[in-house]
This record gives sequence, structure tokens and C-alpha cells, in this order.
Amino acid sequence: MNRTRTAAVALGAAALLAAGGAAPAAAGDGQGEVHLLLNGGFGNRPGELIDIDVQGRLPHGPVTVSSPVFPRPVRLSPYERRTPDPGRGHHGRPAIAMTVEPGTYPLTVEAGGRVVARDRVEVGRPQRPRFTAGSPGEVLRPGERLWMAYDDLYPGESGTSFSVRSPAFRAPVRLAHDPRGADWHNPRLFSGAARLPATVRDGTYTVALTGPGGRVIEEKRLVVRAARPGDRDYLGRARGPAFFGTSAGAGPDAARTDGHEVTAGGQVNVLWRDQAPDPGEEERLTATSPAFERPVTLRRDDSKAGDGAAPRYYGPARVRRGLEAGRYPVTVVSHHGRVSRTAHLVITEAARGSAAAGSAPLLLAAGTGVAAAAGLGVVAFRRRAGRG
Repeated sequence: MNRTRTAAVALGAAALLAAGGAAPAAAGDGQGEVHLLLNGGFGNRPGELIDIDVQGRLPHGPVTVSSPVFPRPVRLSPYERRTPDPGRGHHGRPAIAMTVEPGTYPLTVEAGGRVVARDRVEVGRPQRPRFTAGSPGEVLRPGERLWMAYDDLYPGESGTSFSVRSPAFRAPVRLAHDPRGADWHNPRLFSGAARLPATVRDGTYTVALTGPGGRVIEEKRLVVRAARPGDRDYLGRARGPAFFGTSAGAGPDAARTDGHEVTAGGQVNVLWRDQAPDPGEEERLTATSPAFERPVTLRRDDSKAGDGAAPRYYGPARVRRGLEAGRYPVTVVSHHGRVSRTAHLVITEAARGSAAAGSAPLLLAAGTGVAAAAGLGVVAFRRRAGRG
């Protein structure tokens, strides 16, 4: 399902006539060639969409697609608004009729009253409406995200508003269809997600799908259990906090848990490592200290330099100006309060008359947790290819 098939045909009149109207072979030089691309051309259910692209130099006139799977011929739209090269292609996303029986059906493309391409469409059987909430037998941790979907692509189904309720959720979750998402071909696939509260208690919860008027359509059972001793993710083997400088040559590999010095008004990076953080914890890890101007948010280092057995998280902290010299505690609390670690940072008095270190603003690279711009005293790493 949702795979692309391509057919290439030539527009030569002689070839069309010799083939008796069937799709001829492509011209050797590619001149006048027409490409028909069907995305979702086979393995479809009644009601699913087929993405149709017809590319190439076409005869003047409307471009239409005909097949027994469509209630009527479908007129494709030209590319004018989709590419900088208008007139080179046409596109449409028609739906297979809900009444079509399983089988293989012909599909014909006409341009200016002439057949320019042929293909086939395979249709399978309809499926009864299906509600999913996680995977069968899955046990979720507090703070974890639960994905839910309702697929009611079936004759007679017509609701447009669905929601999911559960005592384990903070609020009802609306399921919506995204026509630009990966499931564009199914116009009646509604999906959504809920993050379980970090404070949700262990237990089995009802997850109810409701339709118009609050009518309960289907219920599932959701098992929630925090990690226990012996579980792979229990307490996560956390290490830290540790500290490293903000100069261009500093980095997490040189971080120290004790004895790191920074001047009052200066900057320092706080590092934390955890083999298996609790679900959702990556979005709420912070380091606090009476020496800091404010709590420090620790972000995942998803650069290539961060590869390793224990994921690392860090963020830049600004030390308060005018702070007395001494050792100050820095604390990170994780795993729902079950892990609390404290290390000490050595604050030295700033040189009299010198500009306070770190007067430039601190920046974070969006979504990476890696400080941006080493020129501002924050370490930067090249992001690993393929990571968003």
C-alpha cells in the first residue's frame, strides 16, 4: 500500500495506432515521453486515495483519468501552482469508490481526447473499523507518550469528530486526520497522542474512544507501571552533575564532578549522563544551584560527538555576579525524585575592574540541547546526519 508505480509511454501517433490503443513502449530518445506515476496503485481498500501524476509534454486539452474504480472520470489539475515549470504535468488524488469489489481494474489516462497512458489498480477487501491504543500487551511508564488511532474506512461510517478519554490522561485527546501526513491515502484514519503524567500511579486504566455526542465506540485497557528494581530502565544508571568550561577547547569529555572553577559572573556547562531516563524526562531535566542566576535546562546532546553507551545532557549556566568565593552545590533530580545527585562548583572572585565573564547572551541550538556558537563561550558540535 502507498507505493509508487511508474509507467512510461511515447506520444507517437503511429505507436498508439500500432498498439491498438494499448500503452506503447517509451521512445528511445525520451522526446515526447509521458510518465504515469501511481502512488497507492495496488493493495488499496475501497475509499482509499490514489495519488496520480502524469508528467511530460501532453496534447493540448483536459487531462482525465478513467477507471471502473472511480464513480466518474477524474480531471487532473495542471502543475502551475506546484512547480516552476507549468504545463509539464498534471496531478490528482481521487478516491476509490466504497462500492468497488475486490479485484484488478484498468486505468486509462487521456489528454486532449487521446489515450497517453494505461495502468491498473488493485483493490482489496474493506476492513471493519479499528481502534488502537499502543501495542498489544504493552506496559507504559509514567511520563511516556501513548499513540492512538481510529481507522473507520468502512461503508456507512461518517463521523468527523472523535476523542479518547482515560483516568490516566490529564485531559481528553482529540483524534484528527492529517491529509499531509504519512497516512494521506486513508481519509478516515484519525490519530493523536497523550503523554501520561509523571505522577500517574501504577495500575490498569480504561481508554475509551468516543464519537459524536460522547457515545462510547470502543474501550481498551492500558497498563501503567513505573520501573522497578531489576528492570533495565530502573534508575537509569545516572551520573553527574559534572562541569566543563565554555572556551572553544573545552568539552563534555573533560567534565569534572568536583573542583571545577569559574569566576563569579562567569559561565559554566552542567553535564548529566543517564543510561535510561524515565519517559519524558528529557524534556524536564534541570540543574539548580544557589550559585546560578536561574535553573538550567539540560538538553540531550544529539550530535555525533554524543554517541556512546550513556546519553548525555547538558546546558549553559550563568553564575551570579558579586557571589562570594567558595564551594556551591549543584543538584539534579531525576526519575520522579528517586534519584538526586549533588556536586560542588568552586566559585572564585571575579577580577576587580574586569568585564564580567559571560556578559554576552547564551543561545541554544533549537531542538538539539547543544549550545550554539562557541564564540559566545558555549560548546557547539556538528549534528549527526539524519537527526531532526
